[in-house]
Amino acid sequence: MAQVSPVPALVSGLVSLALRAGRVILDIYATDFAVSQKADASQVTQADRDAEALILDGLARLHPGVPIVAEEEAAAGRIPHAGERFFLVDPLDGTKEFVSRNGEFTVNIALIEHGAPIAGVVYAPALGVLYAGEVGSGAWKGLVRDDHLTSLTPIQVRDAPARLSAIGSRSHGAAETGDWLQQFPIGSFVAAGSSLKFCLVAEGAADLYPRLGRTMEWDTAAGDAVLRAAGGVVTTMDGLPLTYGRCIQAGDAPFANPHFVAYGDRNLVRHSSAQAGG
Repeated sequence: MAQVSPVPALVSGLVSLALRAGRVILDIYATDFAVSQKADASQVTQADRDAEALILDGLARLHPGVPIVAEEEAAAGRIPHAGERFFLVDPLDGTKEFVSRNGEFTVNIALIEHGAPIAGVVYAPALGVLYAGEVGSGAWKGLVRDDHLTSLTPIQVRDAPARLSAIGSRSHGAAETGDWLQQFPIGSFVAAGSSLKFCLVAEGAADLYPRLGRTMEWDTAAGDAVLRAAGGVVTTMDGLPLTYGRCIQAGDAPFANPHFVAYGDRNLVRHSSAQAGG
C-alpha cells in the first residue's frame, strides 16, 4: 500500500474493517437483493445486516470491552450503555443510494471520546474511495482497488473562497436549507449521498454542508471525525460543536442529532453566528 504519511494504528484497524465490510456489501450489491422496511419506515437490506455483523465482530476483537452503538442493533432494541468511550457504526449509510444503485453509499465507523468523534473511516466501496482521520494526527483520502488501498494521501479543508461551494443531501432535501444558505455568497450547490458530504468538505472540494433534517449519530460520526481531523468543524445551528452520546433525550429518539452545519473554514462559523445575531 503506497502512502504519503503513516496512519495511526487505531485508524489502520478501522480501515481494514471498513474494507472487509465493503467487500460483503459489494457481493450483495451484485445480486438481485431484497429490500425490507424497518419500524421507522427506512429501508434495510441483507448488506446492512451482514456488514454490521462483520464490523461488530472485528471491533470486539480489536477493542474488547469498548461499547458499540450500531444502526441495525439499535433498530432491534439492542443499545449498550455508551459511556465516555464508544464506537458508532453505520454499516451501510445511504441505503437509498444502495437500492437505487448510484454508488454513493458508505461504510461508517467512528470512535467517540467524551462526546466528540476522535477517529473515523468513511468508505464508498462502489466508488473505490476511502476517507480516514484521527483528530490531532490528520486526515487522508485513499483509492481502493480489489479491496486494497492503492494510494493514501493527506487531505485538509480549504480557506473559504469569495464564492462558496455548498453541498447537501441527494435523498433528504430540506426546504429551509436554501433560506439558511442565503447568508453566504454561494457560487454553487451540489447534491451528494451519504456521509461523503462531510468528506468533500474535508478534502476542500466544498465549503459548507448544512443539514436541517433528520439524522442519527451513526450517520454523521465517521464523516464528522474525518472533517475535524482535516481542520474543519461541525456545529449545531447555534454554533456549538455537535456532540455524541445522547442516549436519552426528552422528546426525541436515542442518538438522534439536532440540525447541524459542517464547515471547512472555521471562520465561516463566526460569520454564521454574526448573521444569526443580527
